[in-house]
Amino acid sequence: MKDYSDIPGTYVFDGEHSRKGYRLNMFCMSLNEEANRELFIQDESAYLDGRGLTPAQKRAVLDRDYLELLKLGGNIYYTFKIAMLDRKSMQYVGGQMSGMTEEAFKEMMANGGRAIEGNRRVGES
Repeated sequence: MKDYSDIPGTYVFDGEHSRKGYRLNMFCMSLNEEANRELFIQDESAYLDGRGLTPAQKRAVLDRDYLELLKLGGNIYYTFKIAMLDRKSMQYVGGQMSGMTEEAFKEMMANGGRAIEGNRRVGES
């Protein structure tokens, strides 16, 4: 148990998480190259087959489930490359990970962000 394990909704990218998501993050980094982006766009599933992702990681990429990608070892800076390929904003991704629309997420952030209640350590009031 790590000292940050009891913070709701927090997926700290530590060494363990890095190892868990290594192939996922390397897939994301492969999208830096135009040729790889084109191959991915042509047949996403086939491109992912050659990357050594777990079935859950592959499903999360295909579903564009950004929160699940973080849970499965993804680093937000790498996984956001998928959103950029889809021409989605960081606010879109934040909304998707928060269970709200992009516009609702933007409004929440413009109004000071998420309330602290329920977002502290488990057991802390």
